[in-house]
Amino acid sequence: MDNETRPAWMADPLVNEIPKQKLDFLGQLFSEGRGKSQKEMMTYLMPLMKKAKQENLTFTPQEMSAAIAAIRKHSSEEERTQIDKILKKSGHGADAPSS
Repeated sequence: MDNETRPAWMADPLVNEIPKQKLDFLGQLFSEGRGKSQKEMMTYLMPLMKKAKQENLTFTPQEMSAAIAAIRKHSSEEERTQIDKILKKSGHGADAPSS
């Protein structure tokens, strides 16, 4: 992903400490996951998480919190609702900052 096609959240100061490779992975995850139902999202996530593991892409809790906060900050209300549902289902709902 080059700088001109990167979503606004990737330029947010909240994520400036996260390596580009990790941001690109999250960008792919977020952009391709948009509009999917929870069931579709879970089916979509499984192979991506396997790929991340194969590439030794791991995220610290701080990186995940910063990325989620940045994505939520640059999302519509509808997108934030979907993000919150996915986070709640994955057990990370308490980590999602409110807006």
